[in-house]
Amino acid sequence: MALSAAPGCRAGERGPRWRRPWKLLALGLLSASSVLAAAPGAGAMSREEKRRLGNQVLEMFDHAYSNYMEHAYPADELMPLTCRGRVRGQEPSRGDVDDALGKFSLTLIDTLDTLVVLNKTKEFEEAVKKVIKDVNLDNDIVVSVFETNIRVLGGLLGGHSVAIMLKEKGEYMQWYNGELLHMAKELGYKLLPAFNTTSGLPYPRVNLKFGVRHPEARTGTETDTCTACAGTLILEFAALSRFTGTSIFEEYARKALDFIWEKRQRSSNLVGVTINIHTGDWVRKDSGVGAGIDSYYEYLLKAYVLLGDDSFLERFNTHYDAIMRYISQPPLLLDVHIHKPMLNARTWMDSLLAFFPGLQVLKGDIRPAIETHEMLYQVIKKHNFLPEAFTTDFRVHWAQHPLRPEFAESTYFLYKATGDPYYLEVGKTLIENLNKYARVPCGFAAMKDVRTGSHEDRMDSFFLAEMFKYLYLLFADKEDMIFDIEDYIFTTEAHLLPLWLSTTNQTISKKNTSTEYTELDDSNFDWTCPNTQILFPNDPMFAQSIREPLKNVVDKSCPRGISRAEESLGSGPKPPLRARDFMASNPEHLEILKKMGVSLIHLKDGRVQLVQHAVQAASSLDAEDGLRFMQEMIELSSQQQKEQQLPPRAVQIVSHPFFGRVVLTAGPAQFGMDLSKHKAGTRGFVATIKPYNGCSEITNPEAVKEKIALMQRGQCMFAEKARNIQKAGAIGGIVIDDNEGSSSDTAPLFQMAGDGKNTDDITIPMLFLFNKEGNIILDAIREYEAVEVLLSDKAKDRDLEMENMDQKSSESDAHKPNSEEASSDSQDAGAVAEEPEGGGESSAVGDPDPLSAASTASASVSMAQEDPHTSGSADASAPEPACTPGDSQPQEQNTQTEATSKAHWDSKVQPMESILADWNEDIEAFEMMEKDEL
Repeated sequence: MALSAAPGCRAGERGPRWRRPWKLLALGLLSASSVLAAAPGAGAMSREEKRRLGNQVLEMFDHAYSNYMEHAYPADELMPLTCRGRVRGQEPSRGDVDDALGKFSLTLIDTLDTLVVLNKTKEFEEAVKKVIKDVNLDNDIVVSVFETNIRVLGGLLGGHSVAIMLKEKGEYMQWYNGELLHMAKELGYKLLPAFNTTSGLPYPRVNLKFGVRHPEARTGTETDTCTACAGTLILEFAALSRFTGTSIFEEYARKALDFIWEKRQRSSNLVGVTINIHTGDWVRKDSGVGAGIDSYYEYLLKAYVLLGDDSFLERFNTHYDAIMRYISQPPLLLDVHIHKPMLNARTWMDSLLAFFPGLQVLKGDIRPAIETHEMLYQVIKKHNFLPEAFTTDFRVHWAQHPLRPEFAESTYFLYKATGDPYYLEVGKTLIENLNKYARVPCGFAAMKDVRTGSHEDRMDSFFLAEMFKYLYLLFADKEDMIFDIEDYIFTTEAHLLPLWLSTTNQTISKKNTSTEYTELDDSNFDWTCPNTQILFPNDPMFAQSIREPLKNVVDKSCPRGISRAEESLGSGPKPPLRARDFMASNPEHLEILKKMGVSLIHLKDGRVQLVQHAVQAASSLDAEDGLRFMQEMIELSSQQQKEQQLPPRAVQIVSHPFFGRVVLTAGPAQFGMDLSKHKAGTRGFVATIKPYNGCSEITNPEAVKEKIALMQRGQCMFAEKARNIQKAGAIGGIVIDDNEGSSSDTAPLFQMAGDGKNTDDITIPMLFLFNKEGNIILDAIREYEAVEVLLSDKAKDRDLEMENMDQKSSESDAHKPNSEEASSDSQDAGAVAEEPEGGGESSAVGDPDPLSAASTASASVSMAQEDPHTSGSADASAPEPACTPGDSQPQEQNTQTEATSKAHWDSKVQPMESILADWNEDIEAFEMMEKDEL
């Protein structure tokens, strides 16, 4: 759409002339609020309700922050299930995730400016003093350049920004003399050795003490980095240069951005996910707006806002045009190949793309922002949280959810742009889900599996840095803030950098170094500030009219985004055959395979094997299509193999003082009661059997009768154990792994197999827990004696009524030594090492990138006609996504549980705080238990 200048910004004026470009943009968007807030029937939220929700966000932040400071500081992060700090090297390695940890009190630094946004100035002053006194940046440890930049360098700069603001106001921080900035400069110099490459792209990791090439650095051998890793430096590095007057930081960050721009694919103007830091060759040639690329685009636009350099906006506009041309398939955002952007590279989306609607708001392109945001919200309403990845038919692909803030970020920006109270209700849902499903006595725990409700012993620093900041700002009015938030720009970690940096220490000449641009559609928000009179037509129902068609997109339809090739070809040549559409009985499909150099071999067991020989293809283009088809088929086969597995089951501790907050992920059995067909599950108190291995007649049947039996793995078949405890009168069984220290965090989940005989005689449910999870129940028995659990296919809503009754009872009695620490410790077990519910394209073959195979690729898939959601052979002849009745059931259950929980919501917070007080007595004992396990 054509956009004229907003008030205060002359038409055609560019960034360098803007005194406060970000504020002008923000004010222009905010002016739409008065238009849409008055929409008839919009159900505007009352001021009292907004204030209540804002206060609730403050209470939630206090719960997370105080537990970090009490149980974890000075460690980098809090482990909320075991109430202790995560110290790198003292916990089992989590791979690349741990590269964010540098023994520099990560969470405290990442949270500094959040404290000021939430009006906690006294706590901020104390936190700054702790950082200055305690934090050491000279550790012999290898860290991620990207994570350290956005979290630690950004946190120090954000803390410095608000510290000098408070000092100027005259009440707080009068003693402050730039100490955080000095630390930021020290850290900046420690990151610079990573840029010692011919390309200017940084190494992905650096040793804080020894750099990259030092013999003791233990890094510097990497050849690849992600585009976002190298392209998300300019805001922090430029701010550091502007604050200190030292230009080298901004120069290095600009050089990296320039190199990525020069290496873009010229015909599509897209960039890949991974690039070689020495040669500039694209290693992964798929392109999207999610993981691996996301913040590169974000920083191009925001660098223009902060620094006023035209070239950044020109680059962003060029990329944005390509994104909307190829990747955007409303409401979906699907990865494509940079060389063949008409072809989708995968059929699933990752949760990091949830930031993109917010970026589109800043761009001024509201309609697609509303569409994508609404699609994501429907996924959240189905699964309570946004899974790490989900398919185009909205099934779970990767089930984890580490409490990411990107969706909250986009919700905040959309509300500020539209003033639509709908987005306040979205924020309210986020608050309720966090408290209902992620809150634990020692903080908030990441979701290990959104399907079962199991937890992971993890609370990342970005949860405090971003989530509470955006949620609080969503409900805050201007008078609730102690400073003008529009004087600052948000980094990708939501740290605050002041806009006056645009005119300070301009050591870099702002000349347009870009020489090649494609002709763009100038109607797509080119050079002017947005005029909201045009952004938002005089229709007060504008945003709602865009959302309405998407209300049932998740539950009642399974849209498959039409590829741009299909769209453009129309009645012309047919698009390439996709693996999901392939049918071995279709002669036309077989002919297409032959043309692509793919041959089909029928195996004796009923499966078919596909083999591709590029030299036998009709042309080089057909050969490329054949390689793509093989990649899709291999990934589809991987999906089907996952769907063959029974989904994980849940063991939920429902007795006092847990009340269902503790959810352990358990492995199912191939015999006994199928919990997926018995929604109520099996509930009962647990009892340890004698003998503990359960391999002979139970000698304490009176203790086991009508209870759920606990037994140890080993010495006989699982089915034999089940028969013995069933004979003793048990109503269910839990087998605990005998491998000391095993955990679902590090070991793949599996099913307990039968004994080769008919197992129809076994009618009770049997579940398997790894050693660490099983010990949580055993420790709870030692602490509370009577422990009741629920065996089910999915965690049920916790018993709020019982919890409140218990709270009232405890308030009338003297303080009791009952501890709930077992609750915290136990949730660490909620793990699903594999993604049993397949969604799309996880690679299940030795070569993670089948396209890199020189000339031959093969895949074997079953042709048996069976339901892909049940165990058995996968169906490759009809692999296209399909809606099943089961897909809509979770949503119905969600609606019911949300409705019933609202009645108890206001009374939920206080019991949590009181129950937490009972934990302190046993924390030491459980820390010792964890040390023993390690």
